[in-house]
Amino acid sequence: MTMLSRRAFLSTCSGLGVAALAGCAPTSGTDDDATPDGGADGPSGLTKVSFVLDYSPNVNHTGIYVAIDQGFFAKEGIEVEIVPVPADGSDALIGAGGADMGLTYQDYIANSLSSANPLPYTAVAAVVQHNTSGIMSRAEDGIVRPKDMEGHSYATWGLPIEQATVKQVVEEDGGDFSKVALVPYEVDDEVMGLQAGLFDTVWVYEWWAVQNAKLQEYPVNYFAFADISPQFDFYTPVIAANDAFAAADPELVRAFLRACEQGYELAATSPERAAEILCGAVPELDPALIAAAQASISPQYTADASRWGVIDRSRWTRFYEWLNDTGLVENGFDPALGFTNEYLEG
Repeated sequence: MTMLSRRAFLSTCSGLGVAALAGCAPTSGTDDDATPDGGADGPSGLTKVSFVLDYSPNVNHTGIYVAIDQGFFAKEGIEVEIVPVPADGSDALIGAGGADMGLTYQDYIANSLSSANPLPYTAVAAVVQHNTSGIMSRAEDGIVRPKDMEGHSYATWGLPIEQATVKQVVEEDGGDFSKVALVPYEVDDEVMGLQAGLFDTVWVYEWWAVQNAKLQEYPVNYFAFADISPQFDFYTPVIAANDAFAAADPELVRAFLRACEQGYELAATSPERAAEILCGAVPELDPALIAAAQASISPQYTADASRWGVIDRSRWTRFYEWLNDTGLVENGFDPALGFTNEYLEG
């Protein structure tokens, strides 16, 4: 199966074949007569909403699969049509209206907001409440905090925001970033890279890479960015909507998110069942790894928020203020832009 790395998520999105998306079709609760190209309203009478994933199916997406499988979308009068991820990621497709809604990241939205021509799309719900990424290393190396990265190598994919993030956490911890050797990130399986000695430290998603290491019984250390610097507790991933689509039918967006909320709530309270639904929809996934990843991420869907999907204004703006202050974006922008909670109301 394809391994999921932080690099794969944030540096470039591979094209996702139509065959891999077959599991995204509704498996219950919808009319079998509905066709994938039936226009805005298929023969089933359901309103079609096109939705683009950010990467190949994984536990960030479980709530969507659960909502399809359990008929939550159908009860809202919606048929979900998953569309392939373009080579340049989901953002351009959502912004251009090629997909009505989809998944992206707060840092990707920042790239759009700082450009001369921002894409017309807006984050409307958080999939998870806190940044679940950080640094993983071999346990034997004793790297338990950012300063410990001194004298060791870090696998970088050469992105300014990525390197600035690592630099800041190392230096805030009293370390010298110039003593961290930057090496090219050239693998998709972080555990394999550590085992082979290709690098000593690597940026990962805890719910995936650390769980993978545990399954392989390979001892690792891990520290989370969100625990070190509050500005790095940003939203990744989020559900975004094309602005014209949302303006034309705001009630449809609300209905879509209601179904999503039910799906993610079930995944939060019943991770084993949710993992089975995801693997049933996408048989090529590794059931053991999905089960472990699901158990890890399920508590993060709502976490300390009042409900699933809510985006905290102060956390959103704090990350964007840091991007503005450090000059990591093309042009400065209002840090409160790019998201709304209005479609979660009611």
